[in-house]
Amino acid sequence: MSRHQWAELARTIADGTGTQAGDAVSVFLTDAGSVTAVDAFVAEVYRRGAFPQVLLTDERFDRSALEHADAAQLARVPDLEAEALRWSDVHVSFRGMLPPASPNMDDDRVATQRRAKGAISALRWSETRWAVVRVPTAEWARFTGIDEAALFDEFFAGCLRDWPAARHTWRGLAERLGRAGTMRITGPDTDLELGVSERTWVVFAGEANLPDGEIATAPVEESVTGYITFPERFYFAGRAVEGLRLTFEQGAVVDVHADEGEGLARALLATDPGARYVGELGIGVNAAMTTLTGDLFFDEKVLGTVHIALGRGYPECGGINQSTLHWDIVKDLRHDSRSGPGSLVVDGVSLIENGTVQPELWP
Repeated sequence: MSRHQWAELARTIADGTGTQAGDAVSVFLTDAGSVTAVDAFVAEVYRRGAFPQVLLTDERFDRSALEHADAAQLARVPDLEAEALRWSDVHVSFRGMLPPASPNMDDDRVATQRRAKGAISALRWSETRWAVVRVPTAEWARFTGIDEAALFDEFFAGCLRDWPAARHTWRGLAERLGRAGTMRITGPDTDLELGVSERTWVVFAGEANLPDGEIATAPVEESVTGYITFPERFYFAGRAVEGLRLTFEQGAVVDVHADEGEGLARALLATDPGARYVGELGIGVNAAMTTLTGDLFFDEKVLGTVHIALGRGYPECGGINQSTLHWDIVKDLRHDSRSGPGSLVVDGVSLIENGTVQPELWP
């Protein structure tokens, strides 16, 4: 890690959000240890003539709430965060990767807290030009057994690249997929079909998520049928989930099983009526991302993976599903995945065939 890399990342974020003179820029930091990234971005914002304000929304405070708050407090939408987003032209959240510190929290309480956070996410989407940056930490590297230097190298490789060139390539694929009718994900204990007719595919290439590199749409809400398994261990809302299996009928999850974290999954699905429907289908296309870290924000960009998100759909894609939940879950289709290789088929034509990524996904 170098000062130059953080400064280059700050310019990438500012360019992607269109930060310019006169903008009000809110910044949330969820881990004080990641302040170096914020420091570089704040300097870039001032250089551009915009005005930044930083809130420390440390996730350790979330754990305190889970331990001590009553149900009404957990469900309350954070007032300062909400007002900051209404004040902002631009918003950037720097979210440090931290190991879960309270693995035994009540599932329903965790889901209640996530609903309040979902309301903040909805404001971010509707009120600002935004970006979310998932910052690696030494703590996460130790927790997952990933080499720290390798984790940071992959982070910067996934953030700092020729985004205009990648966007041009992926836009062509997105336009092709915009003419498709169905997508099918297959593999060991997986056969899931999703209708995408007349839905728009959006390219994510350095504007809103870092590290970035995916194309996504909102499937036709009641079209999703079949079953899908996610054998790898991952973390959501500070909890581990492993061996997750979902079954869909007429778009909705009708059965859920997990070797670990099943209670949390069931509580999240009960968030609201829209939580059982798929709001997003995404394809990871960043060839610089190769390591599954257990962090969904990282892993959904890995070339050779697909992901679905339960809950809120992208309206810009034609999605109409409403929910305070947006839960991305990553399916690894590569040869060395835990369950074995899988396929992603578009109207009978493979983009990923038995673990092999076809050239159309490469920038």
